Amino acid sequence: MHAMGEMLPDASNRVTLNHDLKDQWGMPTLKIDCEWKANENAMSQDILEIGKEIFEAIGVQNISANDNHQAPGLDIHEMGTARMGRDPKTSVLNEFNQVHGCPNVFVTDGASMTSSACQNPSLTYMALTARACDYAVEQLKRRNL
Repeated sequence: MHAMGEMLPDASNRVTLNHDLKDQWGMPTLKIDCEWKANENAMSQDILEIGKEIFEAIGVQNISANDNHQAPGLDIHEMGTARMGRDPKTSVLNEFNQVHGCPNVFVTDGASMTSSACQNPSLTYMALTARACDYAVEQLKRRNL
């Protein structure tokens, strides 16, 4: 059995530019600082215990449960790097996934969502994209973009 759970947003988990290490085109690479916190560790332990109980309840024998302690990011939907909100001081995008201060740029992937359950969020991304496109077309017709 393989189980996943939500990693809670935490300000100390971040992606920044690494100006000391450049890619083949001379652009800064990404530096990813991310680690499991107390909630994720407790959730992993709970998943192991509940999973074992489920197998025991259906008669499975010789059950072995372990946490492989894989690094964050190996089984994910990247999210939260361009938070949606009303205040440009605390968010990157407005309610239409439009970048505050740069009206011709829209970000419609998981970046606007700070958190998600473990279900695949693709339909939500599609809905955000459809709404952003509808808004962008309307703004283009009004010559606001």
